[in-house]
Amino acid sequence: MAKSAPDAQTDRSRGPDPIDVEVGLNLRRARRERRLSQGEVGDALGITFQQVQKYERGANRVSASMLVKAARFLGVPAADLLPPDDGAKPNGAVLRRLVDSPAAGKALEAYDAIPTPALRRVVLQLMRALALDAVNDD
Repeated sequence: MAKSAPDAQTDRSRGPDPIDVEVGLNLRRARRERRLSQGEVGDALGITFQQVQKYERGANRVSASMLVKAARFLGVPAADLLPPDDGAKPNGAVLRRLVDSPAAGKALEAYDAIPTPALRRVVLQLMRALALDAVNDD
């Protein structure tokens, strides 16, 4: 059954949809990989850099036409900007915290630069152990 207008409004008041946040993170990743500023992307798409910021934070939804334009400008398939189609549901709270944390972005970039899957697994295990240790210290 379709949602009524008041229910849809209530959903929006809870913050960005996790899917919109993930699309924004993918847009940011693709932009940074190409060493482009938000202003350069905005100019190419005919929007302001502030709008690009809102897209990257998931605060504003990226329309299908804008997603395709951005993908073409960035030289990636539009599907690369969408969440993976593996059935996993994005964790909105975690994604929002990552978007708002410059340190998390740097950590993700460093993790992504690790050359082998085996080393990435070791780093991930270390991070989980450190996080568990921090929780147990409280």
